[in-house]
Amino acid sequence: MSMSLPKISLWERIVSLLAPRSCAVCGTRLEPQEDIVCACCNLHLPRTNYAVAPYDNEMAQLFWGRVPVERCAALLHYQAAAPASALLYKLKYGNRPDLGVELGRLMGKELLPTGFFQGIDFIVPVPLARQRLRQRGYNQSEMLAQGIAQVTGLKVRRGLIRRVVNTETQTHKDRWARTDNVNQAFKLVGRMPETGCHVLFVDDVVTTGATLCACMECLKGVANVRMSVLSVGVAHTR
Repeated sequence: MSMSLPKISLWERIVSLLAPRSCAVCGTRLEPQEDIVCACCNLHLPRTNYAVAPYDNEMAQLFWGRVPVERCAALLHYQAAAPASALLYKLKYGNRPDLGVELGRLMGKELLPTGFFQGIDFIVPVPLARQRLRQRGYNQSEMLAQGIAQVTGLKVRRGLIRRVVNTETQTHKDRWARTDNVNQAFKLVGRMPETGCHVLFVDDVVTTGATLCACMECLKGVANVRMSVLSVGVAHTR
């Protein structure tokens, strides 16, 4: 069965001609029907397919024995310097909040048919410290959450958890140093629903899970709360 391409309006073709967009991975010009990455790069993105088995995958195992997590998924396997890593590098360091929204929409579109979002009450993006937020100008996790919300209709709770400690970057730390670095870095400052709820935490890259564990620890004392995790990338350190 052949797959028909989406119809492109004359206006979209004119916009593409006057303001061409480029692939976030290889830099080639995008066609009007392409989003974020070109068809070739999209075909070769290292997808994890974790949403098919969100209860038992390599990412979910990072949280076993640490915090109770219902579902875990990442869109891509992340490896530094690999072509696909350009997506996350530009999101964090390239002043591309728009890329975060588009990546969030991509995750929403690909995971929605799997039932991954079923029963989720709201999304919590992993917060940035105020100093880092001022430096970057935006929270990349919040941009991702916005994109997911646009596709799923879920609400984003931005002020529920606050980062109260401006921690050092996690990039060059091992698992134990990462855990120590973010210990007690977050605080629950917003009101949780009185009845049980299912919270989806969203981050850009998960490596050891230390940051998300510290974030989810804020909700461990809340009755009947369920927690799930979604990220763009997951880096494998084992």
